[in-house]
Amino acid sequence: MKISRLIIENFRGIKTAELFFPDHVVLIGDNNTGKSTILEAINLVLGPDRLNRRPPIDEHDFYVGRYFEDSATGEPAEEQPVEPDEAIAAEAVVEEAPASEPVEASVPEAQESNEPEIVQIRIEATITDLSDEQKAHFRDYIEWWNTQDNVFYIAPKVEGVDDDAIVEALRVTFIGEYEFNEDDFIGNTYFSRSLEEGGAPQFFGRRDKQFCGFLYLRSLRTGSRALSLEHGSLLDIILRLKEIRPQMWESTISGLASFDVASAPELGITGVLQSINTALKKYVPKEWGVEPHLRVSALTREHLRKVITAFVATGEGPHAAPYYRQGTGTINMLVLAMLSQIAEDKQNVIFAMEEPETAIPPYAQKRIVHEIRNLSAQSLFTSHSPYVLEEFGLDETLVLSRSGDGVLIQAVVSLPESVKQKRYRQEFRTRFCEGLLARRILLAEGATEATAFPAVARRLAELDPAKYNSLEALGICTIDAGTESQLADLGGLYRGLGKTVYAVCDSQTAANEAAIRTQVDELFMHNEKGIEDLVLNNTTAAALERFADILAWPPHLAAKYPYPKVDIVNAVGEYLGWAKGNWGLAEFLAQCNEDEIPEWMRETCIRIRELSQPVPEEAYAKEEPAADEVIVEPGAELPTEDVDPGVV
Repeated sequence: MKISRLIIENFRGIKTAELFFPDHVVLIGDNNTGKSTILEAINLVLGPDRLNRRPPIDEHDFYVGRYFEDSATGEPAEEQPVEPDEAIAAEAVVEEAPASEPVEASVPEAQESNEPEIVQIRIEATITDLSDEQKAHFRDYIEWWNTQDNVFYIAPKVEGVDDDAIVEALRVTFIGEYEFNEDDFIGNTYFSRSLEEGGAPQFFGRRDKQFCGFLYLRSLRTGSRALSLEHGSLLDIILRLKEIRPQMWESTISGLASFDVASAPELGITGVLQSINTALKKYVPKEWGVEPHLRVSALTREHLRKVITAFVATGEGPHAAPYYRQGTGTINMLVLAMLSQIAEDKQNVIFAMEEPETAIPPYAQKRIVHEIRNLSAQSLFTSHSPYVLEEFGLDETLVLSRSGDGVLIQAVVSLPESVKQKRYRQEFRTRFCEGLLARRILLAEGATEATAFPAVARRLAELDPAKYNSLEALGICTIDAGTESQLADLGGLYRGLGKTVYAVCDSQTAANEAAIRTQVDELFMHNEKGIEDLVLNNTTAAALERFADILAWPPHLAAKYPYPKVDIVNAVGEYLGWAKGNWGLAEFLAQCNEDEIPEWMRETCIRIRELSQPVPEEAYAKEEPAADEVIVEPGAELPTEDVDPGVV
């Protein structure tokens, strides 16, 4: 069983999305792109316990928080109070449903023309690779899916389903919305065909979801209750899958009821309780309540489920501590072991996991990915770890990007001809991984530029934070392209994945410059042959001499320049050439003042900031000046006569 297609509308940060998944996939992209939202959406559709929460959704689950609109303007409408008679009418039209299924209230057909329009969250999952048991259970709702074209087969020719590319599929849809009459949010999952064929929509209930095994591990958030007996905990799920019903509640409650806490007189607590009892008898009859004493629990099944937890031995001795007090990595591996137990029992299961690298060393990250892929029919991961990402092929790596209006798209890595598969794998951790994970990329011609630009931007941000930002603060990762010939190819690679790409380089031929500009969003090119020449020709002697004082000169340069300040430009120039690609230029720029940094570098940092953080349009809006108002443009001299200082 696997999810072949997922359609999302109006859910959290996603306005619309249509995604197609292979058997195993890792979802990557910058933070807040929508990776976790995708897994949460699948959980709403297929998670057997997700809809137990009431309400299953809230205001913040709707795109930009908008769950109804004015039917005339399309703008968010003001909530109207529900009249008592309207509430009674709404209750009258609620249809009865089985106790195990959610109840759906029908909406009155007659609506006022000015009634706000409901915005729905809709999540549709297309499930393929069904087992024989699943096909039999869902036989009334089976459709046919073309795995080559990723569309449903709807041709009238019945024999067409015999094609190898046509397989059985099941569509299910979650619908969530705001209910005006109840002033609350509702959400249920349905068989998609029943929504389209007319008649009463058929619920895709808890029992149906159990036939579609979906396991979701949300990073560290699952660990707090994994080994408790609370409803929905991992241990509870395992017990239910194995059809084990612990017959322990009566004996446990009976044993705890007979155990008095702190009953020994020497502890002093019983004396205090007795004095309270004596005072109580002065005011109320004994039928109202007497004899207060302490117990270790509320002595109910629900309370015991919450307080009973597993203890784990630590170290070599007999001491044990609650499992949730273990190290973060230990908890993660413990949770993983339990989930793998569930997967082994269910066999045909979809496994989703967020950031398996959290508190886990690299070798264990790889083990986690390998084991989950073997245990599940389909696995979906999100990750920022190169050790996790390199376990997936190019066709299993989906790069996500989201536009400003909430449209989420996916892209598959397509290598240019100059980047062979072997090179991609060899340089994945050092050159490609960071770019795949970032939203904005600065391609540097070589290693010197790749180390110098982050250093100079960071230094300028320290000197004047109102004017400059570090590249990291702008969400920009810097990648060493290796050579100038790779700038265009890598620019095309990352730009094709929906990234914003900038490039910095030395002076280029007209042909090279044109090729690079067509593949990047903006090119920053200086007129020197090398970046070292740019810095040496545009800095100050004071900066060079200060740098010479803090250097540990290599022996050969110390012998050649025993007094480097006598020939400071050549001395530092040779040092920068010797330390090329080894942070030499970055170290020099990191100790410069603003006016000692080349103007071209400063202007480039300012321009990158403008591109990454554009000034809102409202900032440019100008009102018509009043009759006595004088508008002074930036940089102009202030008038000296006949001007009221209060209106300048």
